[in-house]
Amino acid sequence: MTEFTLHTAQTAPEASKPLLAKSEAAFGMIPSLHAVMAESPQMLEGYQQLHKLFQETHFNPEELTVVWQTINVENNCHYCVPAHTGIAKSMKVDDAIIDALRDGTPLPDAKLEALRDFTLKIVRDRGVVDDAAVQAFLDAGFTRRSVLDVILGYAQKIMSNYTNHFAETPVDKPFQKFAWDPAATKAA
Repeated sequence: MTEFTLHTAQTAPEASKPLLAKSEAAFGMIPSLHAVMAESPQMLEGYQQLHKLFQETHFNPEELTVVWQTINVENNCHYCVPAHTGIAKSMKVDDAIIDALRDGTPLPDAKLEALRDFTLKIVRDRGVVDDAAVQAFLDAGFTRRSVLDVILGYAQKIMSNYTNHFAETPVDKPFQKFAWDPAATKAA
């Protein structure tokens, strides 16, 4: 395994230092994911920008969480599932939605389930989604813009999920209480 450095404000490449300061200001800490990404200032900056842009889409907190967690669970991301559980709780997302996403069980809302289904189609079919699936998504109350915004969310999650797979990023202390076992999800 290749080891990755968890950078601090002192050890990070010069171009990453202001980016880590931005992370610390936003989260009250430097998340381990950002500490790993700091090795590449462009990666960290790109991730921060995609995160900001995805939060500025028309999706509400529940819908943002559905996209993020659907991808995190599908990609078996040991770091992002607990982190986004904490983020969802801070955004006041209903625990029934959070638990259903983590456990792979039906969501309590048909529109959110349609969003999860469509997000899974994008991930599993590598963006080659058939017309019937797109139409079902549109029929559920989403728009063509929503299609593109899901892709934006996926771009952000590819950066984090794949980084965490390579780096085996340690889960930050505030999120450790939301630890997630992918094997338990597959058994559900």
